Parts: sequence; C-alpha cells; structure tokens
Amino acid sequence: MRTALCFIVIVMVSSFASAQEEIKSIHVIVALCDNDSQGIVPVPKTLGNGDDPKNNLYWGALYGTKSYFKRSKDWTLLETRQKVNKSILERVILKHHKKPVYLVADAYRGVNIKRAVEDFFHSVAENQSQTVQYKETKIGIKGKADLTVYVGHNGLMDFQPAPIAAKEGSTGHGAIVLTCKSKAYFKPILSEVGSRSVLLTTGFMAPEAYTLEATLAGWIAGESPAQIKERAAQAYHKYQKCGLKGARRLFYSE
Repeated sequence: MRTALCFIVIVMVSSFASAQEEIKSIHVIVALCDNDSQGIVPVPKTLGNGDDPKNNLYWGALYGTKSYFKRSKDWTLLETRQKVNKSILERVILKHHKKPVYLVADAYRGVNIKRAVEDFFHSVAENQSQTVQYKETKIGIKGKADLTVYVGHNGLMDFQPAPIAAKEGSTGHGAIVLTCKSKAYFKPILSEVGSRSVLLTTGFMAPEAYTLEATLAGWIAGESPAQIKERAAQAYHKYQKCGLKGARRLFYSE
C-alpha cells in the first residue's frame, strides 16, 4: 500500500513538473505612439499622446495591442496592471484559450521609446531575465520569454541603441519586430546577438495588432517560417486592402 502511494505521489509530481515545462510565454514591448517625441508623421492628437495608453494608436485604439487582443477569440485577458515603473504605464497579461501560452504586453511611455528598443534588444540577447507572477504561475518575460516582440515606431531611424552583446550560451531567442523597415534596421543587431527573426518587415507599414495575432497563431502551432509569413501577409491584406502580393513582399521570416 505504501509503495502504491509513493508511486501515485511520484506520478503527480512528474505530471505537475511536465505541465510547468510546457508553459510558453510571449513578451510584447509596445512603444506608445507620440507626436511630440518621435520622428513620425503626426496622427490625431488623441491617438498620438504617448502618456495616454487608453486612447493610444498602438495600445488602446481599435487595432492597438491591448484593445485588439481583448477582443480576440484566441486570447483571454487575465489582468491589467497600471504604472509598472516610470517607463511602463500599463501591463496586460493574457492566456491563450487552447494552449498553455501566456502573453505579457507592456505599454512604454512614448518619450521612452529608446528605453523600449534597448529593452527589446537586451531581451532577445537574453541579458535581461525577469518573471511576472500571476496567481500560481510564473511567466517569463524579457530574456526568460520564449518569444519577444517590439511594436511601434522604428526608433532606429532616429537614434542608435547602446552597444549590446549576446549573453554567453544564448539559445537563439525568437524575435518579431512590427515597425517600418525592421529588416533593414533591426536585423543586423538581431543577427549579432544570435536572435532568430520570426517576422520582420521590408517597408512602411501599420504596426497594428491583427498582424501580430496572426503571426503568433502560426508560431504557437509550430509552423514553418514560410507559413508564418503567409499568415501575416493574409492578415495585413485583409485589413489594409493592399494586395496580397504586396503584403507578401512586406514581410520577412528567416
């Protein structure tokens, strides 16, 4: 009887450990759109206030990261946290409906776009490691995430980040960059730190959340780079009506 009980306990512990190992996390870094501090074509004042996540083009507007994923049939919003630190005005934690995948998205103050870009690069280089606690679950972000995403204006058109070196033993962190011409500007640094480019862009684009949702669906399903790129193109064409051939040329996946 005692042997049987020990066996049951071992099985239960092993099952719990396996469940923990299966959890994956995605960290999305969003630089809020800001007319005053970013080199962008100005948008309406309400959308371009980098201190107002609620109405911001890249966060609280119709196709902003928070608003769009809140409505997604594939994701459930678990929690919203305000003023995480001086740079991050809001954080949302979501969970995939069918898979043990968590998504943590951070809204960086628009004026802190350089901090957002540098945090992104340090994350994919696995120099920064952090977890977010949600109830009983620890969710990896930055270098502990399985995939890191940058959304917003291409700040590398305006400034150079501080030098970044890959952490020794880096595992080839996955990266998505939804901003204008991210392949030309971001890929050289991503390559230097050994990051894998899950999805980049080759031209000017609107970094709205439908593209990210479609890309993540392919990544979660374990699809090939070509399949992930096609998902992104299909979604972008659906909303932008730009032509599927043009949408396919807009995206790059290695």
